[in-house]
Amino acid sequence: MSEQEKVAGGPLGKVVGKAKKMAGAVLDRDDLHREGKLQEVQADAEAEAAAKAAEAERKEEEAEIEAERAETVAERHEVELEAAEIEAEEEAERRRAEEEREAATRAQAEKAAAERQRLAGEDRAAAKRQQAAAEKGEAKREATELQREADRAEAAAAAIDPKEEN
Repeated sequence: MSEQEKVAGGPLGKVVGKAKKMAGAVLDRDDLHREGKLQEVQADAEAEAAAKAAEAERKEEEAEIEAERAETVAERHEVELEAAEIEAEEEAERRRAEEEREAATRAQAEKAAAERQRLAGEDRAAAKRQQAAAEKGEAKREATELQREADRAEAAAAAIDPKEEN
């Protein structure tokens, strides 16, 4: 490309290119016509490149937004999993504590029942001892009474037949 064929770009370059192309056609100057045509093509190419660059930038921004969205979703999912894990641990701890309370309550009830049984057994044993003591006392009284009767009968028998002593 010669120095004369260097062209300016952008919308103004396109207008200038059209003007040069028309001037070259009117003046029958092929070099000016070619320069105008090149300037016009270059302006179109620059506009198309700018539009493609803008589209590429927009798509890149969309991709970044989508990546951030996916990352946010993944982070939220991770946080939800952690929260569910914490909730499950807390629930397990609540159940364990409840089971311990229930076990302590059962143990206390069993201990109280065992104590009641022990006291009832002691009461029965004391009653049996009292009954045995009363029966023993009654048996002693009966034995004493029988002994007195035997002694009286022996004395009466000796009074009737004094010979059989001994």
